[in-house]
Amino acid sequence: MEDFFVHNKIYKRTDIQDRYGGNRQGGIAVCAKFPFILIFSGEAGHKHGYKDQWENDKVFSYTGEGRFNDMEFIRGNLALRDHMLNGKRVFLYKYVSRGFVRFEDELELLTIDYFQGPDSAGKERNAIKFFFKRVGVSIDYPVEQLITQDLAVSKNKLSDTPKVTEREGLVTSRVGQGAYRKSILFRWEFKCAVTSYTKKEILIASHIVPWKFSTNEERLDVDNGILLSPTYDALFDQHLISFENSGKIILSQSLSSTSYGLIGVDGNEKIKNLSKGNVSYLERHREKLLNFQLI
Repeated sequence: MEDFFVHNKIYKRTDIQDRYGGNRQGGIAVCAKFPFILIFSGEAGHKHGYKDQWENDKVFSYTGEGRFNDMEFIRGNLALRDHMLNGKRVFLYKYVSRGFVRFEDELELLTIDYFQGPDSAGKERNAIKFFFKRVGVSIDYPVEQLITQDLAVSKNKLSDTPKVTEREGLVTSRVGQGAYRKSILFRWEFKCAVTSYTKKEILIASHIVPWKFSTNEERLDVDNGILLSPTYDALFDQHLISFENSGKIILSQSLSSTSYGLIGVDGNEKIKNLSKGNVSYLERHREKLLNFQLI
């Protein structure tokens, strides 16, 4: 009998659930007679405020269920949160066409956080984001201590979050953007994009195109985020540096080469792993860097 867990193989969703059971309509199917939770992801969920993605080749982020109002840790969301406590294995499928899904991988929960976005009626609400890793892979960055904190957080977590940002574009303190910061941390594997510095408490997750100039969708787009150590973040935020599409640094002539040198910037820096989406946002960032020199 087919087990429906062959990597990259395409299955009919109804065949999978004829075998294992679980809710056939939503994205989370908790199987009553098997120690499994099946999660389904696809582009159609975007119109309901869901956006799931591989943050890197090891970590997948998944939006909780609930089409209207604030998401809560009930039903499928509760089952995912507690899947390791309850001995449930999580299997990810992605839609390739209507009714047909491709098996991606078995996942294990790393951490959880909240973000703000529209529900199916367009009303802003607090939504839950789960971060999973592929089963069997090792994670080299410091996420193991996060999960105990996150699982203890109540549905009212955001009520104590600051209502004002420390500065425009700063992601770390914006209401409901904890999940976005975590996405950026995972995307850049907890390293400064320029220097590879790894102390996460120091690193700043910020938008490439500032919050006030971004659409609602762009504000939550991981490609519009960059993880930088404080010196590079301050220069980038003030448009005193930017980066070519190749990732090579661009220096504004507003500061002298001596000034850059004094703060440890030599003009030879380069980001090595820009995505196509990053490049698109950087093109807009460079428009503000009018007085620059290529090194």
